[in-house]
Amino acid sequence: MKKLFLLFSFLTAFFPVYSQKLVNPPKAFGPLPSEKQLKWHEMESYAFVHFSLNTFTNKEWGYGNESPELFNPSALDANQWAKVVKEAGLKGIILVAKHHDGFCLWPSAFTERSVKNSPWKNGKGDVVRELSKACKKYNLKFGLYLSPWDRNHPAYGKPEYITYFRNQLKELLTNYGDVFEMWFDGANGGDGYYGGANEIRKINTLEYYNWDETYKMIYSLAPKTLVWGIGPSEARWIGNEEGYANATNWSLLRQKDDLAGKVHYTEYMSGHENGEKWVPGEVDVSIRPGWFYHKSEDDKVHTLDEMVDFYYHSVGRNASFLLNIPPDRRGLIHENDIQRLKEYAAVIKADFKTEVLSKAKATADNFRGNNNLYAPKNTNDANKESYWATDDNVTKASILFTFPKPTAFNRLLLKENIKLGQRVKAFTVEAKVDGKWQTIASETTIGYKRILRLARVTATALRITITDAKASIVISNIQAFNAPTFVKMPIIKRDKSGIVTMEAEAETPIYYTLDGSKPSKAATKYTAPFKYDKAVVINAVSINEEGISSAVRNIKYGISKENWKIVSISSGDLQTANKIIDGNPDSVWSFGEDLSQQSQEVVIDLGNLISIKGFTYTPNQAVENPGLISNYELYSSSDGVDWKIQSEGEFSNIKNNPIEQVKLFNAINARYLRFVAKTTVADSKEITIGEISVVE
Repeated sequence: MKKLFLLFSFLTAFFPVYSQKLVNPPKAFGPLPSEKQLKWHEMESYAFVHFSLNTFTNKEWGYGNESPELFNPSALDANQWAKVVKEAGLKGIILVAKHHDGFCLWPSAFTERSVKNSPWKNGKGDVVRELSKACKKYNLKFGLYLSPWDRNHPAYGKPEYITYFRNQLKELLTNYGDVFEMWFDGANGGDGYYGGANEIRKINTLEYYNWDETYKMIYSLAPKTLVWGIGPSEARWIGNEEGYANATNWSLLRQKDDLAGKVHYTEYMSGHENGEKWVPGEVDVSIRPGWFYHKSEDDKVHTLDEMVDFYYHSVGRNASFLLNIPPDRRGLIHENDIQRLKEYAAVIKADFKTEVLSKAKATADNFRGNNNLYAPKNTNDANKESYWATDDNVTKASILFTFPKPTAFNRLLLKENIKLGQRVKAFTVEAKVDGKWQTIASETTIGYKRILRLARVTATALRITITDAKASIVISNIQAFNAPTFVKMPIIKRDKSGIVTMEAEAETPIYYTLDGSKPSKAATKYTAPFKYDKAVVINAVSINEEGISSAVRNIKYGISKENWKIVSISSGDLQTANKIIDGNPDSVWSFGEDLSQQSQEVVIDLGNLISIKGFTYTPNQAVENPGLISNYELYSSSDGVDWKIQSEGEFSNIKNNPIEQVKLFNAINARYLRFVAKTTVADSKEITIGEISVVE
């Protein structure tokens, strides 16, 4: 009897799980990710590469009539692209193999509109192959973008084009190795060259391509490939090109409704709590304002603050992060982009360097059958396969982490075991500071990964309470980090009269220069608004009490608009038309409603004859963006009588990327400008303008 007791004690000590009552694992709940989708989630961040004829024509969307002979990069190096991407901490690259103008970056057998008819490498080059090899060299996954829309092909909109489209898909999916993601753009149908027809061709995006059959073909050729975009896709657009998912973000989508055209694109930003299919969100944004390289944007690379926000608003909100990095006309990633990527990578690496929760003791008010297989300690054990689970029907529970000593942290990372579905609907975070509990966050969904940026606290304990869930709780990972202090850059504005104002987070002191030099504490300290109506480069930083500086905010202004005025408008209220030139892009002016698509125009007096080399149009920045102008004309005059057209064309992709539109031309002297709105996005009956400015 004594021997049996000793044997039982031995087994209990060394194999505690065997001494407990066997407990069934939680049942899966709701839609689940496939193995392919799980691997995609784990990538988290990867790069987009937009590089084509548009790079050489300075366009965002080619019309389809551009000559392949224009494609001639002087130093294209796919290894440089891959190296830059790898060092930025990204896990793969999706290459735009064919954009809307129909030019192919591989020598397609089905068209003459490709690199084989360009001077680059005497027509013997293949960008797709070069990048595929570079990705293998740098251990990056390789993906492809093939535009369904083709503004060049004469058969677009007709049944025979679908055969052409699928033939190109076969080439890409069978000749270049594994493709982790196939990307289909939602822009389909409109005006184009179409083999010389020069007409508008509209199609039903969901029906024309017969996506069910197209997907079957893809999966038969490349079963490992995840398909993104239109059709019954395995991942979804996040509903904007501004770099964020909503704080509430479900990996679920009512895809049946979506395929029936019943889901508005703004719903993609949060997904659907009651979605019947696992279709997680992908956040796409460019490192520059545009998707293709434009020299005029060399000084407009997104700031470090914005880049860091992109990460936390994508990966930190249960989405993947697709960052566009467009090569320049040399065929290289520009130096400014590389520098920003290095700064970004350093911040993200530093933020997650010091983990503090692994040494804390984890307890919970409920865990499944009191079995260690589902114990709270599984959340901070560095094992991604283990997890804390509650008993069936327990949808509210708390997990407590007790630190061995007061510990500082300002980041919190949580992950659900999404193999069993996405469940959490709401949770709160509390820290025990000086013996008292403080609520430091109240949030909604978790999903694959949720990261909270918190005000730094020094606590003896951390408590997370799941306050609502769709089913029993399954949390695989919880980590806390003590990230370095990140000081945000100051905000700088200048109004029409030249008054400059600056603002910093938490009233942090601001130091600035007006001569182009880098500011420090030795520079001028901002104390109050001041007038500077001349052309100027303002550099400013915020420096906190610890001496930690923000990145440099760099703003360029031309001569102020103090002497500008609106001479005439074709419709709308002239008294309020000053909003067009008030220096505030958020103040929107409208020509009016129900204009039946007639052209509308505004005439601006610049006050003096000045030299300009372009103009900018900032569209309505509201979420729904009503009245976006898609096609325009710009005329100039020295006397307001004789006019000469200086620029005309389209504002490409303005619906999805409503940023400031920059149009350049040869330098001219002008006093008057006449801006004509020819057409609007989606034939809107309202036409709006946020701001019109000039490039000097």
